[in-house]
Amino acid sequence: MTEAPPDAVGAIAFYLPQFHPIPENDVWWGAGFTEWTNTAAARRLYPGHQQPNIPADLGFYDLRLPESRAAQAELAAEYGLTAFCYWHYWFGGGRTILDAPFNAVLASGEPSLPFCLAWANQSWTGTWHGAPDRMLLEQRYPGAEDDQAHFDAVLPAFRDPRYLTVGGRPVFYVFRPEELPDGAEFVERWQAMARRAGLPGLYLVAEVSDLLGHGPKYLRVKEDGFDAGVYLRLPAEAGPYTDVRMRAGRKLARLPEIYRYAEEPMPFPAGLDATLHHPAVYPNWDNTPRAGRRGLVLHGSSPERFRPHLRDAVARARSHPAGEQLVWIKSWNEWAEGNHLEPDRRHGRRWLDVLDDELRGGP
Repeated sequence: MTEAPPDAVGAIAFYLPQFHPIPENDVWWGAGFTEWTNTAAARRLYPGHQQPNIPADLGFYDLRLPESRAAQAELAAEYGLTAFCYWHYWFGGGRTILDAPFNAVLASGEPSLPFCLAWANQSWTGTWHGAPDRMLLEQRYPGAEDDQAHFDAVLPAFRDPRYLTVGGRPVFYVFRPEELPDGAEFVERWQAMARRAGLPGLYLVAEVSDLLGHGPKYLRVKEDGFDAGVYLRLPAEAGPYTDVRMRAGRKLARLPEIYRYAEEPMPFPAGLDATLHHPAVYPNWDNTPRAGRRGLVLHGSSPERFRPHLRDAVARARSHPAGEQLVWIKSWNEWAEGNHLEPDRRHGRRWLDVLDDELRGGP
């Protein structure tokens, strides 16, 4: 296992394994569909809208190829990233999806970059494609036996020498803790299973989502027994397009929801314990490649605007105990959400330059 940096800030980037065809996507969206399908088809929806956003150095990769995974990891390590946090899908009853890339990473022992898992415990619907009532895969919670099956499925990963740990405990992230039937029971059960398996326990992390700053969706990190929360809020502030859209109402319904990428870091909510919540940052956001005019855009995002947000997050992380000084970055490669660190044609490697600079203490 790989311990989080004991005397430095560690950076963990969420990693989407959508970039390879699977039978389910072939059925739902057409043969050969991957996230690249939406990314490449994106178009400008208003003056100044920067789409399409095209990958640079790594190209339109296929995650079934070990060369693609190796190139990603090499680039991440070169610029100081500590670990990838792979999105992991378990819908209950053994139903999984998009697991081929991570399974290959686990089986091959390559690449060597540390990693952890994030359970994306949320149903898949057609929301982003204009069919919100279309259920594709329902997230279910069948009970204790299913929890044991789920734990057994990820135990080989927890035991991998590359797996990221805090205090010797594998890090496991829960995307929607508010949707768990009983958060405290989940924590107690998973910690008990880890100890029975010979692990010293798990370092369980709960996402505390507050997309536009209207208030966190989940407030029971401490009460339910999670080791930490991760506070996630878009760096969004009202701008000219936001004001026009709000005044015009339905007349401008053809515009996506548009905010300005904030120039200053977002305030941390007064009601949350900052010592219990790791900071998180978004370099950029524009999910119109997926959602079209139902999407949300952070207009004006750039590496230099990202810099003060990351600098603030690194400073916040340094106030945490040694070994728990972590910054979470959303994301490494969410291209159809316009949310990535990987090089693009517009900015090249400048997102990564900022990451490297700020982790080292500034440019």
